[in-house]
Amino acid sequence: MEIDAAREVRTTCPYCGVGCGVLAKIAADGQVSVRGDPDHPANFGRLCSKGSALAETIDLDGRLLHPQIHDRPAGWNEALDLVASTFQHTIAEHGPDAVAFYVSGQLLTEDYYLANKLMKGFIGSANIDTNSRLCMASSVAGHRRAFGSDTVPGTYEDLELADLIVLVGSNLAWCHPVLYQRIAAAREKRPEMKIVLVDPRRTMTSDIADMHLAIAPDGDVALFTGLLAWLGQYNALDPAYITAHTAGFGQALFAASTLDLAGVAAATGLSEDELSRFYSLFARTEKTVTVYSQGVNQSSQGTDKVNAIINCHLATGRIGKPGAGPFSVTGQPNAMGGREVGGMANMLAAHMEIENPGHRERVQRFWKAPAIAGKPGLKAVEMFKAVADGRIKAMWIMATNPVDSMPDAGAVEAAIKACPFVVVSDVLAKTDTIRHAHVGLPATAWGEKDGTVTNSERRISRQRAFLPAPGEARPDWWIIAEVARRMGFGEAFARESAAGIFAEHAALSGFENDGERDFDIGAYAAIDVEDYEGLAPFHWPAPSPGTPLRPAERGGHARRQSENDVQADPQPRKNTQSGHAPITTRFFADGNFYTPDRKARFIALRPTVETRITAAFPLVLNTGRIRDHWHTMTRTGKSPRLSQHIAEPFVEIHPEDAQRYGIGDADIARVWTPRGEVLVRVLVTTRQRPGSLFAPMHWTDQFAARGRLDTLTASLADPVSGQPALKHVAARIEKFTAGAFGFAVTRKRPVTMAADYWAIARCRGGWRVELAFANDDADWPAFAGSLFDAADAEMLAYHDRDAGQHRIAAFQGEQLAGALFVAPGPVAVSRGWAAEQLGEVHASQRERFRIVAGRAGADRPDAGATVCSCFSVGANQIVAAVAAGCASVEAIGAALKAGTNCGSCRSEIRAIIETGRVQAAE
Repeated sequence: MEIDAAREVRTTCPYCGVGCGVLAKIAADGQVSVRGDPDHPANFGRLCSKGSALAETIDLDGRLLHPQIHDRPAGWNEALDLVASTFQHTIAEHGPDAVAFYVSGQLLTEDYYLANKLMKGFIGSANIDTNSRLCMASSVAGHRRAFGSDTVPGTYEDLELADLIVLVGSNLAWCHPVLYQRIAAAREKRPEMKIVLVDPRRTMTSDIADMHLAIAPDGDVALFTGLLAWLGQYNALDPAYITAHTAGFGQALFAASTLDLAGVAAATGLSEDELSRFYSLFARTEKTVTVYSQGVNQSSQGTDKVNAIINCHLATGRIGKPGAGPFSVTGQPNAMGGREVGGMANMLAAHMEIENPGHRERVQRFWKAPAIAGKPGLKAVEMFKAVADGRIKAMWIMATNPVDSMPDAGAVEAAIKACPFVVVSDVLAKTDTIRHAHVGLPATAWGEKDGTVTNSERRISRQRAFLPAPGEARPDWWIIAEVARRMGFGEAFARESAAGIFAEHAALSGFENDGERDFDIGAYAAIDVEDYEGLAPFHWPAPSPGTPLRPAERGGHARRQSENDVQADPQPRKNTQSGHAPITTRFFADGNFYTPDRKARFIALRPTVETRITAAFPLVLNTGRIRDHWHTMTRTGKSPRLSQHIAEPFVEIHPEDAQRYGIGDADIARVWTPRGEVLVRVLVTTRQRPGSLFAPMHWTDQFAARGRLDTLTASLADPVSGQPALKHVAARIEKFTAGAFGFAVTRKRPVTMAADYWAIARCRGGWRVELAFANDDADWPAFAGSLFDAADAEMLAYHDRDAGQHRIAAFQGEQLAGALFVAPGPVAVSRGWAAEQLGEVHASQRERFRIVAGRAGADRPDAGATVCSCFSVGANQIVAAVAAGCASVEAIGAALKAGTNCGSCRSEIRAIIETGRVQAAE
């Protein structure tokens, strides 16, 4: 595609569930740049570090560009025929439950819709589940138990209107940075706003918290059940709301009252004083929002945690009102869209219930399907166990990498390797999952995809293509439709655009709804390609004109909560009527839940304390995300900027535990569980709770030697939701005794690395590599030669064998091909400076020896470890600015720009400033 002039396209970020609007500008020469969309109501122009670096992730390096069968190139017809015929033969011989789809919150809604339709309505099995099962399944289950539907009651505006925000198991500063910045900005305008952080770790989000409750693992049910008892004891309830709109309150309060404050303290690891202060604050603050995420959901008690939180909001009537409500924030860009189309094994499309015969009949009739799944399918953990034991014989994995992301990942990999037929649709040719595929299908990536996503506040936005599809890559919906056609279902999958699929999805949402179901976007059932292209972000519900409101509202009793609580007909559309009455964008302020009697259900809960640690595994391992990387790094791993902040897998450990186990900062440690082990860098920090470890889940076999963290986690899951318990794993740790440590920069990515530990990351002009060796007897020049792959290079070297110091640099012409630094301890060389040398001209011998010496000249001060990825500002630069008189985050921003874009680094900047003040005082 030739580009004659610069143009700018409105699209949506493909990372977390915030759903930020992005403006992608394509210059006349084809160069792409991105910025936040100031008109998008999710972010108003803000982007996080990952979103800001999107243009660095769209290259074709490593892309899967052509279909493959057994790693050989194949045409689309051959590949699709093989997929369709193998599925048909497997179903004919073993039944529909012998096949399965494992899909992803990275899919667009249109992709998700067709995958669900094919599996549940035409294959006739519900064996389709999603990596969103690992993200928010417990929220779905908790919502359905309490509300009768998977409904998020509030909107992002509530975060700015609240007087109290309780963040539970949610590190917003790093995982949902734009929401964090919206809260921080609201706090600056209203300093009286209070924020409580409930998290075992003192994460970067604690920077804005008035109170940090360092709760014991899985203490959340006890914390909020104790809160319910407190609310009852101190008459902080809303009796009118409870009576009019809920059921089961007496049983829930009775169950909660069996746990006194001392019992809550014992179960949570918090003091009675901390509990009293939190409970009193909650009780007296009418406008309270409780935001929760993976620390709640990823638990064997996840659904109970969700309902414990919801119980407290129902008991106080703090739901669906401006600045009040329980709020689940999702981890993936389209986890909500997947929920809307029934992308999980225990759901039907359009928020209908697979266990409801009437709903099954309705969906089957709408689809004109030959069959409909008659029971829930296998959830993710169960699904891969069924692959392992042979019940599932053919599997299609779409846009996800379960060999790295599933719990007990080693067992999952073994299951996939042994499966008779595995299809993987993906954008990359090399992932830890696709290497085991019999068929690889090239899918379009962000920037090439066209469709919709739904964010955490139920806002549907367009992802628009602004790049041509490379090679033979095709949209996921097209691939699914072509397989369906070859299986004999062509008429039902004869859509020629994402717009047509969205219209069908919208039509199903309104089909025989009459206000009985929460999800309804029937107003878009007749949308055409032109209006779909211009579709503006909108909240659901958006029913068709004339659709009745929920039954209890038909008499005109629906209450408008605020000027911003309503939205009229989202925008004019061809072939649809306009001008229907405004609809509320919040749910449940006046009740009208989706249960048979329209009343919410309190869930009676009796907290249990789970002790998983043993003498052999005495520590609790908590897993999660970091600021600048995403999932298994298939996208963020392409960006040099995003690898500057944290470039290798690590484990956080409290100083007391580090001393107990003889581990020092920057050592390499072996972390064990009964399922396996990893090697990771050590970060000793008081932010970590004693007795616990934290490690991120992003590293894979593509980026580290032994950093695949989910090989350690168990397949233990919540009995209601099926969501794995990834935050509470018994583990042990020991120092990896290294004979030598190494650090290298190299222009080419190394093909092999003969090291016991290695971790590789992009840098500008090449790659940076961290290394550790059990022994110090390597042939270092030979090792460097294989690392750099520069046979004709001129080598300079320094060796001090007695001190264990080795430095080797290789030059091709005036360019650095690579440099290796070896030491008996962690290598003390500026990573940023060394990486910069790959892009410099090194004409003189003096400049070359400076590289071998491992230090910059006086005219090139070391920036230090990167703190601000957006503007590549290092810790040493911030320290220097503090010494020069910058005494606030704002002053640092004015001097260096650090912290002025996404703001994710502001807490780290503040910590550096505070450290400088302490040192000055000493």
